[in-house]
Amino acid sequence: MSRQLTLAVGYAVPRAGLPSAVSFRRWVEAALRGAKRRKPTELAIRIVDADEGRALNRDYRGKDYATNVLSFPAELPPGVALPLIGDLAICAPVVLREAAEQAKLPRDHWAHLTIHGVLHLLGYDHIEDGEAEAMEALETRILASLGIADPYA
Repeated sequence: MSRQLTLAVGYAVPRAGLPSAVSFRRWVEAALRGAKRRKPTELAIRIVDADEGRALNRDYRGKDYATNVLSFPAELPPGVALPLIGDLAICAPVVLREAAEQAKLPRDHWAHLTIHGVLHLLGYDHIEDGEAEAMEALETRILASLGIADPYA
């Protein structure tokens, strides 16, 4: 699938101890496989600090705190057919704090949040209970395919 995926990973924080672009690609590809997306796909992931994460969450969602992952689905004009599905912003300090609080391996939590964000870009949501259950079940299956335990257990 890698030839069908165009992925840009940008780090707005020091990279030490953070997943590599290769890891993000693996997780994005697993999410695309799990969601049965077979057509070419383009997206960007930006790893941000708490200040940028907070500003993005405040400006785009009206919530004045840094959150773990934000998804920005592409809003293409009618008639424009591009493989772009959107962008993810993942807040490194929040991911690391949550992993510690939840006694998860940081790498597993990074994988989960990347997959979660990609599914949002593909139209999955968790506002309604039924949607949340379906999305969580899909995330759990995708993570299991990578040897990662159920994050909701």
